[in-house]
Amino acid sequence: MRALRKLGPEPGLSLVEVPIPTIGPNDVLVRVRSTGICGTDLHIDAWDEWAQRTILTPRTIGHEFAGEIAALGAAVEGLEIGQLVSAEGHIVCGQCRNCRAGRRHLCVRTQGIGVQLDGAFADYVAIPAGNVWVHRHAIDIDVAAIFDPFGNAVHTALQFPCLGEDVLVSGAGPIGIMAAMVARHAGARFVVVTDLSDERLALATRLGATRTVNVARGTVADAQRDLGMTEGFDVGLEMSGAPAALRDMLANMTHGGRIAMLGIPTGETTLDLSTLVFHMITLKGIYGREMFETWYAMSVLIQSGLDISGIITDRFDASEHETAFATAASGQGGKVVMHWS
Repeated sequence: MRALRKLGPEPGLSLVEVPIPTIGPNDVLVRVRSTGICGTDLHIDAWDEWAQRTILTPRTIGHEFAGEIAALGAAVEGLEIGQLVSAEGHIVCGQCRNCRAGRRHLCVRTQGIGVQLDGAFADYVAIPAGNVWVHRHAIDIDVAAIFDPFGNAVHTALQFPCLGEDVLVSGAGPIGIMAAMVARHAGARFVVVTDLSDERLALATRLGATRTVNVARGTVADAQRDLGMTEGFDVGLEMSGAPAALRDMLANMTHGGRIAMLGIPTGETTLDLSTLVFHMITLKGIYGREMFETWYAMSVLIQSGLDISGIITDRFDASEHETAFATAASGQGGKVVMHWS
């Protein structure tokens, strides 16, 4: 089969032939049809400092995917060959305190497919049966392929109630825009999205943001005045990892405001903690998805009419992976998917 692999400790990826993975008694073999390119994949392609200290080569990368079950391990029950599936890409130990308490997303020994384990940018991928998510309702396969990042958006956006609230989203990448869409769908009054990319802000507007702000030319305070807001934002979703964005968000929250932070800063970040204290702000770190409550919420949101297909702006065949990765790395569009049919 074909697989997109990091063959050695250097920049670049190679589409090569490798054996189809073997599966154990509790595993599932999936015939991959569509995959989404994640920021993690871009880090691995570029072979930056994070990748150098994290990835052991050779490694098949990729963790956002959808396809059909092609084979079942001997002990697998409740799944059928031919079912359309995605999968939770975090493989947990099942034995630590959090796993045993049902808080699997907090497992201290988590491994990721496409990172510590061979991933899904391939014709086939082997996945533990317990990580498989069956799409039991009609869904576009490209949307199914990006359920992993959609889950990050849902996990972040639903940390705090949005009904009737004013929401500030910093970072108009695909996950940030999807988080804004979830907040609107969940009943937010105003959803303001900030970024430095006019193209991505335009996409956020097309997909339902109340107002966008290019912070190179405007301010969040300007947006508040335009919308007639007088007391600041109730909920903040920090998706950019930019220290300046987090500080700006903190300065524009109402007293008692709540911030969910998914963006990962590349270095240390300074904050005015007195504002955090005197304004009684809640700041909560978010990682991945809850297993599997977030997956249930994702399916329910799609079934209830939330259409995230517009976040996919570019589609390529797997043979065009270099162009696909360059498009994703440009930071100008939405989600990029690759097809493996």
